Amino acid sequence: MTLHHPITDRPVRVAVVGAGQRGLTYAEWIKDHPEQAELVAVADPRPSARAASGAPLEFDDWRPLAENRIADAVIVATQDRDHVEPVLALARAGYAILSEKPLAPTEDETRKLVEGVREAGVLFAVCHVLRYTEYTDLVKSVVDSGVLGELVSMEHLEPVGWWHYAHSFVRGPWHSEADSSPMILAKSCHDLDWMSYVLGARIEEVASFGGLKHFRPENKPAGAADRCLDCPVEPDCPYSAPKLYMPTLRDEGAVWPVTHVTEATDEEGLREALRTGPYGVCVYAGDNDVVDHQVVAMRLSGSLTATFQMMAFTEQTHRQTRIFGSHGWMSGDGERVTVQDFRTGESTVHELGEAGSNAADGHGGGDTALVAAFVQALASGDPEKIRSGTDASLNSHLAAFAAERARHTRTVQQVPVS
Repeated sequence: MTLHHPITDRPVRVAVVGAGQRGLTYAEWIKDHPEQAELVAVADPRPSARAASGAPLEFDDWRPLAENRIADAVIVATQDRDHVEPVLALARAGYAILSEKPLAPTEDETRKLVEGVREAGVLFAVCHVLRYTEYTDLVKSVVDSGVLGELVSMEHLEPVGWWHYAHSFVRGPWHSEADSSPMILAKSCHDLDWMSYVLGARIEEVASFGGLKHFRPENKPAGAADRCLDCPVEPDCPYSAPKLYMPTLRDEGAVWPVTHVTEATDEEGLREALRTGPYGVCVYAGDNDVVDHQVVAMRLSGSLTATFQMMAFTEQTHRQTRIFGSHGWMSGDGERVTVQDFRTGESTVHELGEAGSNAADGHGGGDTALVAAFVQALASGDPEKIRSGTDASLNSHLAAFAAERARHTRTVQQVPVS
């Protein structure tokens, strides 16, 4: 990566490609910090999404941005399968780029994207937002302090949440591997990246098991209809669309996740969306195929071991982690870290309060800290402010692809050196 000249005489100019939830989250930070950054343009095929961004220039496609450079940087927040082409074209046009994860749905496309960005020599960051949270800083400071002694192993749980899984991965955009990417990549490359970052080690070898156990046609309750609004057993179903979405309506209108279901802001509009759209379909009558549970066992550099579990059948809450060392161990839940020192027998609790690590709470401040770091890297000309560049992100993606190969073939897979 080439060093960039500082941008000190004006705010950093940023365009956003893809004005969904992620793109609009990043756009809000930019608009809230006019002394540091300026939102100059948005590209999205949906007029309502473009309007929601508040950008002065609107395009229905990203290509005009590549043809005429009008900003210093572009945030690419399109769907999983729509990253490679715009990222490569915009990098060749000279933009610094912040790209949503996963970079691409296949290993070949991921390598193509990373190689193209490297050749362009532009500042590049991936939205591995968990690296940028205060909670992560705390966990890493404990690990790096040496209080745990020699690191031995880690176990890490991503509790997706029963209703969140049903919303996003049964009814939502990530329900199909063909349309998005495998679950370990779409949802959990975050976590593989975080585990490697916290331990300071590269994932070298993986085995994996899991599958789609529950959200299948054979598990449809007797007498159930294909849509929740028509279903006689809906009141007793934990995945009832009315129970999930109706309470989310507020006096001031709709909030997430209703905003994913419909642009309407009242009960009548929401009911119409559930009557006709994908979010009102029975979770046992859809065309979803992504796993609802998966475990990955891994060996990392330095002879470390680790296990990761993605689980749909939980409350939606923060990630849960335990790290084991020769002289102590720690547990963390997104809000606090507890450390026990074997030498003294004493336990120390580090409280952060409502920090968190899931998307509903802005990934515990990671969303905003990521954009701030990206903008500051451009403003200062210092790429070291980016914690999630090409090398680190490529390794976590390659680990995810290897885990999928391992799951499908029931073999142990080597993770290629990036």
